[in-house]
Order: sequence, then structure tokens, then C-alpha cells
Amino acid sequence: MADDGAIERGDSDRWLVINGRRWRRTDPSLPEDVVAALTSHLGRARSAVRTARRAAEEDPDALAAARARVNLAKHGLGERGPAWWDRPEAERREAALSALAELDAPTTDPSPG
Repeated sequence: MADDGAIERGDSDRWLVINGRRWRRTDPSLPEDVVAALTSHLGRARSAVRTARRAAEEDPDALAAARARVNLAKHGLGERGPAWWDRPEAERREAALSALAELDAPTTDPSPG
């Protein structure tokens, strides 16, 4: 591994290694549009986690909701939960589409954005 924090490929493209730490890769069988949508949700959810943590008076409900969205997006991408390489492709796609549908569903949150 390079000393500059370079990214390395793990065995069989299942893992991403950054600074010696192994991270599960996104399921490569997922359609590009689904991956893009889930990745977008993941970025927005991570931003919401940062915002909730930085708030003057931390809102535990907002933080929990944002973390749940991060978790849901990562499960949809195959980066959390059962290992994607051990599951049938149809089951993995269904899990991704289900996560995306839940993330796309309108919320009752009155806050703008």
C-alpha cells in the first residue's frame, strides 16, 4: 500500500482498502442509475448527519433519522448488511430498489430542502 493514502483494490473487487482499512464495495451488478440515486441519497444523508451534529442544541431525532437514511442507502448499495456476493442477483436488485423507493418517498418533515 502506498504511504499517501492511495486506494487499493481488495480481493475479487469486493473490498476497497484505504489507509489499510477495508471497506465493502458497492454491488457491481446494480444498474448505474440506481447506484447514482442511492449515492446521491447517501451524500445528502451524510450532510444531514453533519448538520444535526453541529446544531447548537443537538436534535437527537434529526440525528437518528439522518443516520437511518445513511444506513438505508448503504444497505441498498450493498455496502452494509448481508454480503452482496453471497446473495442472488435478483434479491440484491430488489433490496436496492426497495431502499431507493423508501428514500424517495415523501417525508412528513416540514423543514425546507
